[in-house]
Amino acid sequence: MKIIRASVLGYCFGVRRAVELAQKALADNEHSGKKVYSLGPLIHNESVLDNFSRQGLKIVNESEINKIENEAVVIIRAHGVAPSVIEELENKKCTIIDATCPRVKASQKMVERYTRANDYVILTGDRNHGEVIGIAGYAGKNFSQIQDYEEAKNFTIKGADENASEMNVILLSQTTYSPNEFEKIENLFRSKFKNLAVMNTICPATNERQDALIELCKAVDGVLVIGGKNSANTKRLYQTAAANCKYAAHIQNVKEIPEIFFKLEKVGITAGASTPDEIIQEVEKLSS
Repeated sequence: MKIIRASVLGYCFGVRRAVELAQKALADNEHSGKKVYSLGPLIHNESVLDNFSRQGLKIVNESEINKIENEAVVIIRAHGVAPSVIEELENKKCTIIDATCPRVKASQKMVERYTRANDYVILTGDRNHGEVIGIAGYAGKNFSQIQDYEEAKNFTIKGADENASEMNVILLSQTTYSPNEFEKIENLFRSKFKNLAVMNTICPATNERQDALIELCKAVDGVLVIGGKNSANTKRLYQTAAANCKYAAHIQNVKEIPEIFFKLEKVGITAGASTPDEIIQEVEKLSS
């Protein structure tokens, strides 16, 4: 079996930055006695989380901030959080390490600015995703969130009169949202809203991984998509692989590779934005 890498795969800038900040926080506080928390899973990768847990990193959900000790060290993950969460941590006199991805931070600021200016903001994305929940926390009343194109087809601005089509409407998205889905929604809303401004806030790394995967599929017999089962961008990579290659599998580690792949001549590998280099390298070693 010959293994061929996608030209773009693995950690994105935001995730790598969050991991490095967490590593530094744990090292700096090793002898201070202060506990180090991550507000929600730092990244969507079980092996990385297990490693951090062994080093003393404690994960708590936003709904469990009361479990965090006063004056503890708290890492805000790349997805970011709502301002109310930051305020609650400040009231507990916590040391906050903000690992919010700069691109997510930019979306937070845009939503805050536009809704304050009485423009209407529509955010596309998974409403249960930490990034979307955090961004929504910055919004004023003129804000809606849309999951997908099916929801977009039936969307109306609640409380707006017959002049809703004349409103200034701002469309933006979760950074890991499907580019194809976003384009469909954009085209639909251009016919609905006369004054539509589109802010394509999808991270370029998302498009780059998708494009690289499509090219990879042309050169291999099967594709292994490496990443956590809870990783949204990894799931989308798998969907693309399955649509463009006869054999595709979403695995978290080398132990999960289906037997059929060992019978293929050329196997491509790609990995989600939360997949560490060492796991990718383990899969690559199968060709040696």
